[in-house]
Amino acid sequence: MGTVEESRLFGGLEAGGTKFVCVVGTGPDDIVDTLRIEVGDPDETLDAALGFFRETIAEGRSLSAIGIGSFGPVELRVGHPGYGTITTTPKPGWSGTDVLGQFSSAFGLPVGFDTDVNAAALAEGRWGSARGLASFVYLTLGTGIGGGAVIDGRVVHGLVHPEMGHVAVPRHPSDRFAGNCPFHGDCLEGMASGPAVAARFGRRAEHLDGADRSTAAELVGFYLAAGVRSIVYALAPERIVVGGGLSALPGVLVAARAELKRQLHGYPDLAEHERDDFLAPALLGGGAGPAGTLILAEQARRSHDD
Repeated sequence: MGTVEESRLFGGLEAGGTKFVCVVGTGPDDIVDTLRIEVGDPDETLDAALGFFRETIAEGRSLSAIGIGSFGPVELRVGHPGYGTITTTPKPGWSGTDVLGQFSSAFGLPVGFDTDVNAAALAEGRWGSARGLASFVYLTLGTGIGGGAVIDGRVVHGLVHPEMGHVAVPRHPSDRFAGNCPFHGDCLEGMASGPAVAARFGRRAEHLDGADRSTAAELVGFYLAAGVRSIVYALAPERIVVGGGLSALPGVLVAARAELKRQLHGYPDLAEHERDDFLAPALLGGGAGPAGTLILAEQARRSHDD
């Protein structure tokens, strides 16, 4: 790990659905401290994260700002009464949790707040597979499926953050799985997330082998391509970066690239869509989210200073 000036240090919290990752540093190569917290009760989980940063400050490290990338859905409209809270999550006990407010009141520092996938998108844009691109999308395949879009260098927000995991997808001709999204059943997340694979095969994707592993890769690749097709036509990104644990299943991206070519069916007939790096693996892996929270902290500090 590199050495950084204490006055430039940022704190970051990747608040994922299964684990929280707290970091202190300036980027993926300058992490000076970190802590992983298994997610449980909201109060206990947030207390553990707050305690990490209190201890960091007590040890003499001066933080300029803190960035939080949270699982969603979250309220991102500045000025809205619920800004900074987790909203209608199916995760028991977490709906209505005011994540931003607790950190803002605890430390009196600028706090940046966004989704965990948007944080990861920012990191892949600065240090990873989308470096140098103005418009790209980051997708994560894991316990859920989420996406962050960067257009002209800015993360896309609207009435709510994009929910790419819940786009409608056609059914694979041989797939009889009903889907397990609690809201939509057979949307992209309901058909191609980690829990969807586990429900089909009776075990997690990383434990599959032989024909089951090949079938899982084909199915996830098919549904990923179907979701990407909608993204291609709606947002016209220069690249789509794919991360998350399920993206490491052997054959998934190969299957998705071939299926995307079939589903685009020659329209709009761009050579870029034929390239392997149009659908690219995330370079930062699991480090993208934590690194991106440091960018959120940096942006919060800059906005405060302006």
